[in-house]
Amino acid sequence: IIGGIAVVVFMVALYGTFGVMANIALAANIAMILAALSLIGSTLTLPGIAGIVLTMGMAVDSNVLIYERIREEARNGRPLIQSIDIGFKKAFATIVDANLTTLIAAVVLFFLGSGPVRGFAVTLSIGIVTTVFTAFTLTFWLMAFWYRWKRPKHMPKSVRTGFFDNRNIRFMAARKFNFGLAMVISVASLIGFATVGMNLGIDFKGGSIIEVQARDGTADLSDIRDRLSQLNLGEVQAQGFGDESSALIRLQAQDGGENAEQSALTKVRGELEAEYDFRRVEVVGPSVSSDLTYSATIGVAAALLGILIYIWFRFEWQFALGAIIATLHDVIFTLGLFVVTGIEFNLTSIAAILTIIGYSLNDTVVVYDRMRENLRRYKKMPLEVLIDESINQTLSRTVLTAGSTILALGALYLFGGEVIASFTFAMLAGVLIGTFSSIYIAGPILIAFKLRPENFQRDESEGEKVPAKAGA
Repeated sequence: IIGGIAVVVFMVALYGTFGVMANIALAANIAMILAALSLIGSTLTLPGIAGIVLTMGMAVDSNVLIYERIREEARNGRPLIQSIDIGFKKAFATIVDANLTTLIAAVVLFFLGSGPVRGFAVTLSIGIVTTVFTAFTLTFWLMAFWYRWKRPKHMPKSVRTGFFDNRNIRFMAARKFNFGLAMVISVASLIGFATVGMNLGIDFKGGSIIEVQARDGTADLSDIRDRLSQLNLGEVQAQGFGDESSALIRLQAQDGGENAEQSALTKVRGELEAEYDFRRVEVVGPSVSSDLTYSATIGVAAALLGILIYIWFRFEWQFALGAIIATLHDVIFTLGLFVVTGIEFNLTSIAAILTIIGYSLNDTVVVYDRMRENLRRYKKMPLEVLIDESINQTLSRTVLTAGSTILALGALYLFGGEVIASFTFAMLAGVLIGTFSSIYIAGPILIAFKLRPENFQRDESEGEKVPAKAGA
């Protein structure tokens, strides 16, 4: 709720009337997602919430793309009614490309994944459909109603997103340093992952999970840790869960099999049952987690392959490789973050990584779409200059989308409690990493693989440049 309010205020502060329209569309979007989940009887788990958070970011992004396109056309001297019409048309291709790319990943993950991965895929798939629907029906209808009511001649003064206009930041001038630094960090992350390893949670190592509730007052977490540590049960974790009277206790897997696990649970119950009610006791086997991890890995690999084929078909092979390399960079960087910080890596962390993949792909495809448009328009412009121009043109959208997503995730991180702290921390880092890679990884890849602007020729019927057909 706090995250949602923060996004609402953010959009109204930057877009005024347009922001109100975006918020109405966002509310309708979330309502349709929850209605669809209720209709199919889906259980809303933490990965499902991750899918909703990502959908919020993508829904806001769709509206930002439309508004920035309208503002760009109006700034170029077109009448407002014409700017609105062209803005929606130009944004449509970008939004469809970005959302279809993520939908491919979600569908593949649903069929090849299991457990939390499937929950994430279901929610995200529904969210993508509702996002595209609300952007081009509800937002368009609201815009048309506003125009007929107000009959404005110019963009509303309440739109305050021109702070990146006429900027000429030379991103590609520092591409070698930034790309090299990113590669060094990625290699270091892989070495750390292979040698040091991550702090795997009970989901991967196996163990027991116990939910207790204090019979009187609040749950004393430090007292629980101290008392259980004296039982010689190995690693013991205790953290807040829900209200102040509840706690979640995690015990590492015991040597000796099922009898040892039951003996450990009996000791815990004997130690705490005088002050606490035992609400849930689960024994997690590492073999189950291993199966889930394997299915998630296969699902991610197949999803990336599907995305590679789609982007290759829609753009050029250099764009496809750039999107995949940028996405892999974000995943490797996030894994390295878990290694360095020692934050527990569990099944919710897999959901976070899936969310990062979705966000990164969305961000990269939006930037690529503008590059493709400029390749059609400026046939003889040097590639480095064209990439810089494209990134500068989409910079306001990149920053605004990242900002709104960070607001939603920041609220989850600050107020969501310890249970989802590692999950939201990974997602926050992933948004920043994904924004970086869409500029400093995805862009230089096109230069490294020698994307040739002259391969794009003019289509005289439309007055723009389109990719040359093979053998033409």
